[in-house]
Amino acid sequence: MPKDVTKKEKKEKKHFFRDFKAELKKVIWPTPKQLANNTVAVITIVLITAIIVFVLDLIFETLNTYGVNKLREAVESHTEQTEDTNTNQEAENAVNNILNEEDTTNTSNTENE
Repeated sequence: MPKDVTKKEKKEKKHFFRDFKAELKKVIWPTPKQLANNTVAVITIVLITAIIVFVLDLIFETLNTYGVNKLREAVESHTEQTEDTNTNQEAENAVNNILNEEDTTNTSNTENE
């Protein structure tokens, strides 16, 4: 039985290579001129695409940098405003505390008299 399997495998291999050779004969191979033209076309398209991507990358990077700087400025100005507001509130609280102390001192003096 093993001899039958090996003969069958050899026959299938020969058949495969015959079919492979027949298919390769059907292929229409490009001429050297066509090959050169197609190669130039592919390289040109790749270069144009690379240039477009490069330009878009520069544009978006510039916009992003500008946007980040604007955002940073907005955050800093908001932080400064918040600090100013906090400082003003602290000053008002200090004034109110002083006034409250004077009021309590005046009421204490009035009660003592």
